[in-house]
Amino acid sequence: MKSIVKKIAIFSMVGLMQIGFGASVIEASSLHSEPVPMRHHDDRNDQDRHERERHERQRHERERRERAENERHEREMRRRHHESEREWHHRQERERERHDNTMREIAAGLIGIWIGSQINN
Repeated sequence: MKSIVKKIAIFSMVGLMQIGFGASVIEASSLHSEPVPMRHHDDRNDQDRHERERHERQRHERERRERAENERHEREMRRRHHESEREWHHRQERERERHDNTMREIAAGLIGIWIGSQINN
């Protein structure tokens, strides 16, 4: 009877030691030490990258629109050979107003994009 009790006690201690050793190995493993939301963090990096790319495309589009508007404005501001001085100044005034409105629309789009990105964050 004593031998059975000794064997049970020894095997129980060995089992507890294995459980303790296994728990320490699991705790020290790299898979367990990484935070669980790490995949979420990768998703966030992807979202940030997509946001940066989208902002970059929007910036290029805005710059393209501004360049096109400035070129059009410059062409329209030149005096035409059939215009009188008075007609030319009148057309220049209308063109300045149109140009200012267009540039404000482009800037308003940029502000709208910025506000939208701030809401999403």
